[in-house]
Amino acid sequence: MKIPVNMRRAALVSVVIAGLVSSAQAIAGGKLLATPGVSQVEGAGGGGIVPWAQLAGYATENSWSASGFCSRADITDYQLDVCGLQANFFDRVEVSYARQTFEVPALKTDISQDILSAKIRLYGDIVYSRWPQVSLGVQHKKLLDSDVAFALGAEEKSGTDFYLAASKLHLAALLGRNVFWNVSVRNTRANQLGLLGFGRRDHTLSTADTFQLEASVALFVSPNWALGYEYRQKPDNLGLGEQAWQDAFIAWFPNKRVNVTAAYLDLGSIAGAAEQTGWYLSLMGNL
Repeated sequence: MKIPVNMRRAALVSVVIAGLVSSAQAIAGGKLLATPGVSQVEGAGGGGIVPWAQLAGYATENSWSASGFCSRADITDYQLDVCGLQANFFDRVEVSYARQTFEVPALKTDISQDILSAKIRLYGDIVYSRWPQVSLGVQHKKLLDSDVAFALGAEEKSGTDFYLAASKLHLAALLGRNVFWNVSVRNTRANQLGLLGFGRRDHTLSTADTFQLEASVALFVSPNWALGYEYRQKPDNLGLGEQAWQDAFIAWFPNKRVNVTAAYLDLGSIAGAAEQTGWYLSLMGNL
């Protein structure tokens, strides 16, 4: 079986980061395994499609951390490859960069997008505080290939999302197993995460920024394995029947250096093509 280029990149990223970890002098060891979550397709720490309130990596209040990841989503008519880097400074501020490449075989073209993100922890800790951890995030997105977006009626090739996320991990909450949940509210005008541009040129339909709900839940069947579900609303600015995204995932955390996530995706209609389902795989390394 031919290994996708994106997966080979992911393996290389993880090997390099694992090597750095082994020689680092300040690896954060204070957080529980898996509590930072995994890598999100826009670069933030969280789930696969939803950013969470916790920050990427295992940094504590006295240390910093860095992470690298690559992911692939392969659905009915499209493919999405993402690679990125994340940094967590003193468990207070997260910054990240991601490059998305959206492959459209029917048009024999790729659509690329750069995303610069930041997240600040406003309150709490997902484990130790009584109330959920709350964080405020911002994601600035810029299309590098905007022809398809403009042909479909998008107004802009760049835009900025803001979101507020709340997360909590309940220890031994269900038959002795840990239970996690996250709820996020996003302010956005992005079409399909921004891959189809932002807003709509035809203002007969409203394209003002809208608030969209995002949510995740996970059950840790062991300290190293988690099963979960995610849901993400999205605006339908272009009138193409854009629908909410959903996934059911399994994540493996063999140690604090590496994690692997696989998921079944149901992304609904994309650019008028219905029933976009398939698989997702992500590999992440932590410093």
